[in-house]
Amino acid sequence: MADIARLTQMIEPEAQALGFALVRVKMYGGVSDPTLQVMAERPDTRQLTIDDCAALSRGISDRLDEAEAAGKDPIDGAYRLEVSSPGIDRPLTRVQDYDDWKGHDARLHLARPIDGRKQLTGILLGLDAGRVVIDVKKFQTMTVDFADIADAKLLMTDKLIAATQPLSAEGADKVIEVEG
Repeated sequence: MADIARLTQMIEPEAQALGFALVRVKMYGGVSDPTLQVMAERPDTRQLTIDDCAALSRGISDRLDEAEAAGKDPIDGAYRLEVSSPGIDRPLTRVQDYDDWKGHDARLHLARPIDGRKQLTGILLGLDAGRVVIDVKKFQTMTVDFADIADAKLLMTDKLIAATQPLSAEGADKVIEVEG
C-alpha cells in the first residue's frame, strides 16, 4: 500500500512550515476506498481551523503531486486526502501526549497483553521515566512502555470537553474535498 514513514517525512515539513505539529499520518479504507489521513494541530491551541486544514491540504497535495511527476509516487493508485485537527477525543500518538493529557480518561490498546489485559481504560497519570502511567478503572495503576501501545485515544468526558473549547465553530459545517 503506502510507506507511512516515507509519507510522514514528506508531510512533516509542510506542517512545520505552516507552524503546525504533525499528530498522525495513517492510511485506512483498504483497496476499495484508500484514504490518507493527516492530523495536525497548532502547538499553542492544540486545534486547527478550517483555513489551516485547507492550507495544509494544498501543501501536501502539491508535495505529493511533485513526487508523482518525478516517478516517485508514495501511494499506489487513487486515494483520498483527509486533513483534520485531531478532535476532542484525539488519538494519543506521541510520547508527550500522555503528559499533556494527564488527568483525562483514555483507552489504550496494547500490542501484547500485560497482566492478562490487552486494553487499558482509565485516567492518564502522565509519564514516569518515559513510560506511560494509567490508573486503570476497577483494577490498579499500571505503567506501560510507549512501544507496547498499539493504539490509544482520549475518551469523551465533560472534563475533556471543558478543556478543549473550540476556537471558533465558523465553517465547521463545510466539507472541503481535494482530488488526490
